[in-house]
Amino acid sequence: MIAWLIIIGAAAGFLATRIMRVETDVITTIAIGIAGAVVGGLLLRFLLSVMGMLAGLVGAVLGAILLIWLWKTYFKR
Repeated sequence: MIAWLIIIGAAAGFLATRIMRVETDVITTIAIGIAGAVVGGLLLRFLLSVMGMLAGLVGAVLGAILLIWLWKTYFKR
């Protein structure tokens, strides 16, 4: 489990440091990735618990918008 966390942390840290154009050593990159995974996971869980029902509504509205667009674009001429 810890080895997997280090591997994922290294990958996430590498991607994040490249996207943000930050030069760091390997240990710092892994630490950034692991810390980012913890913070991101907690934030995502919080947002999903608070906005669970709202997320369903947003998904439904986006789905309806997509169907309306498809209908207007391809079927109603």
